Amino acid sequence: MRRIERNDARRIEIIWEEVLSQALDQERVELEASANPHGAAGSPMPDTFPKLLRHHALSRGHRPAIRHKDRGIWKTWSWAEAYSKVRALAFSLKKLGLEPGGKIAIVGSNRPHLYWTMTAAQMLRAVPIPIYADAVAGEMAYVLEHADIALIAAQDQEQVDKILSIGGAMKTLAYVLYDEERGLGDYDRSRLRAIGALIEAGEAELASSAEASAALDAAIDAGRGADISAILYTSGTTGTSKGVVLSAQGCISAARDTVAFDGLTDRDEQLAYLPLAWAGDHYMNYAQSHVAGSCMACPENAETVQNDLREIGPSFYFAPPRVFEAQLSRIMIRMEDASALKRRMFRHFLDVARNWGEKILNGDRVPLLARLHYALGEWLVFAPLKNTLGFSRIRIAYTAGEAIGADLFSFYRSLGVNLKQLYGQTEAFLYVTCQSDGAVRSDTVGPAAPNVTIRIAEDGEVQFKSPGQFVSYYKDADKTAETLTPDGFVKTGDAGFFETDGQLKIIDRARDVGKLSDGSLFAPKYVENKLKFFPNIKEAVALGSGRDFVTAMLNIELESVGNWAERNNISYASYQELAGHTLVYDMIENHVDEVNRALSKEPIMAKAQIKRFLILHKELDADDGELTRTQKVRRGFIAQRYERLVTTLYDGSDEADVSTEVTYEDGRKGMISARVRFRDMRTYPPA
Repeated sequence: MRRIERNDARRIEIIWEEVLSQALDQERVELEASANPHGAAGSPMPDTFPKLLRHHALSRGHRPAIRHKDRGIWKTWSWAEAYSKVRALAFSLKKLGLEPGGKIAIVGSNRPHLYWTMTAAQMLRAVPIPIYADAVAGEMAYVLEHADIALIAAQDQEQVDKILSIGGAMKTLAYVLYDEERGLGDYDRSRLRAIGALIEAGEAELASSAEASAALDAAIDAGRGADISAILYTSGTTGTSKGVVLSAQGCISAARDTVAFDGLTDRDEQLAYLPLAWAGDHYMNYAQSHVAGSCMACPENAETVQNDLREIGPSFYFAPPRVFEAQLSRIMIRMEDASALKRRMFRHFLDVARNWGEKILNGDRVPLLARLHYALGEWLVFAPLKNTLGFSRIRIAYTAGEAIGADLFSFYRSLGVNLKQLYGQTEAFLYVTCQSDGAVRSDTVGPAAPNVTIRIAEDGEVQFKSPGQFVSYYKDADKTAETLTPDGFVKTGDAGFFETDGQLKIIDRARDVGKLSDGSLFAPKYVENKLKFFPNIKEAVALGSGRDFVTAMLNIELESVGNWAERNNISYASYQELAGHTLVYDMIENHVDEVNRALSKEPIMAKAQIKRFLILHKELDADDGELTRTQKVRRGFIAQRYERLVTTLYDGSDEADVSTEVTYEDGRKGMISARVRFRDMRTYPPA
C-alpha cells in the first residue's frame, strides 16, 4: 500500500562510501597524527579555513567534501581532492596578481569552483566577497566599486555580461574568471580566464616545482585568526547595503560552537542551495562543513533543487520560512488532486500528527495506543511524504530569516521533522539564539546560542555579544560606532523580550513596532506572519502605525490559487487578472477573517485586527526594490511606492486606479495599470 520513490543508484553510492570510509578512518587518523602538526592531538585547532581544509585532507581525505550535480549526474570530490584543487587555484590566483588584502568578488549559484575560489583567496590572505547572483548590474556595481575589487569569479555568461556592462567604471578590476564556458566562445579573452583551466595549470606547476609548493604551504601557515576571512554585504532591508567584515577566528569559533551544539560530524550532509552572499549559506554550509568535515552538495540549478534534495537526503537542513511555506503549498495542491480515499486518509493522520507528533518528537509521555496510531500514520502517510520532500534522513533542521507561523512550524514537527528556530544576523555570523532538542517552541527563537550573551535595552531593543561578532563595516567607521554600544554589544534593531523559561521572543523590527491612534500595540510583522500561514497568501504588508485601524496589502500565491482556479473552472490570463477576481477576494477574505478571530484572542494584539485589505495587482519583486535579495519586505519603500493605494485604504473608497513601473527579467522597464479593489472586514471584540 505504501510506495516510496528513491534514487537507488544514489543510495547505493552513499552506502558504499560509508563502507569504504569506515575501513580507512583509522589509517587516516594515524597519518594525520604523524604528518600534520596543526591537527595533531594537543595542538591548537586550525584558525583559518585553508588550515581546516588541510586538516580534513589529512585526517579524512577519503570522505566526501563536496558534490555537484551536472547534467543529471552527481560528481563527488573528497577532502583530499578538494584540497589539491584549491591549492592549485590559489597558486594561479597569485600569478594573476591576487595579494594579501586584495579583494575578489564571487557571483553565481552554489558551485564547487566558486566555493573553492573563496578558500583559495583565503590561502593567499586575500578577501572573498560573495555577491547576490540575482542582483541587477546597478546593485552589483555598488558592491564592486565600494569594495575595490581586483578579480571577479563568475558562474556563467549571464554574470559575465553584467560585469562587462559595468566594467568600464571599475578601475581596480584586472580579470574576470568564469566557471561555465557555454556562450563565452567569441568573447574577448584578454581579461577572461576559465577557473577550470586555472586549476589545471596550477596543478601542473605545483607538481613540477617543489619550491612553488613549499611557498604555498608557507602562505597557508602564515594565515592568522585575526585575518579578514570574508566581507558579506547586508541585504539592505533598512537602507544601503553595508559590508560586514568578518575575521577567520570569529567565523570558525562561532561555527565550532554550533557544530558541537547539534552534534554535527563528517557523516552529515547538507544541500547548499541558498544565495552564496547570504550569511546563512556562508555559515550553515561553508563554515560548518569546514569545521565538522561534513559534505556539502550543490544542486544542478534552481529548478532541480526539490528533486536534488530527494536524491541527496541531507541530514542537516536549513531554509527560510518561505521555502517551508512553498513546500506546504505544493503538498496541499497535490492532495486536492488525489482520490477521495487518499484525501480522507491524509486528513485523518494529519489530525493524529497534530495531537501527538510533537509530543513524541520531544520525548514526552504519550499513551501506547496513540503511539501505535502515529506509527501507522508514519508507515502510510508521514514517511512517504517526508521522502517526497527529501526529509527522510534529516536529524536537524533550522529556519530563520524571519518569523515562521506557529501552525506552519508545528506541521513539520508533527511529521517528525526536528525543525527548530534560530535568530541571527550577519553581524553575529550568524547565531544569536538557537533551540535545544526537546525545548522547542513555535513562538520563540530559543535562548542564547553557545557563548553568546544577550541583553534587552531599556527601550526593548535586543543586543548581543558573540564569538563570530563582526569586526566592522567596511569603509564605514561611523556606522560601526553607531551599531556598537560603548561596552561592545551589537544593537540588532529588533524589539524583543525573554520569556520565563529564558527563550527570546522577537516582536518586530524595533523601528517598525508602533501604536494605533488609541495607543494599542501594532507589530506589523506579527500580523503578516499570521496571514502568510495560508498557502494562498504569498506576501503581506500590514499598515496601521499612528492610524485608527490596521489594513493590509496582499500578494496571492500564484501556483496555489491558480490550481484552485483550475479546479473551479475559473479562467484567467495573468496574475493581475486572477488577483482581481471576485471569488479570489472571497477566498482571501475568509483567511483574513480567521486571522482576525485569532488576534481577538490575544489581549496585546486584539486591536490589531485587519479592517480593510486589498490584493496587489503585481507580485512584490526584488528587481523593483520591493523585496531585498533575501526576500524580506521593504515595508517603508512599499508604503511610498503605493502611497495612492495606502491613502485609499483609509479613505473608505471601494477601488482605485494605479499604474506601476516594473522591471522585466532582461532589464527592460514597463508599466502595469490596474483597477484595485478594496474589501472591508469584520472585526471581533477582544476576548
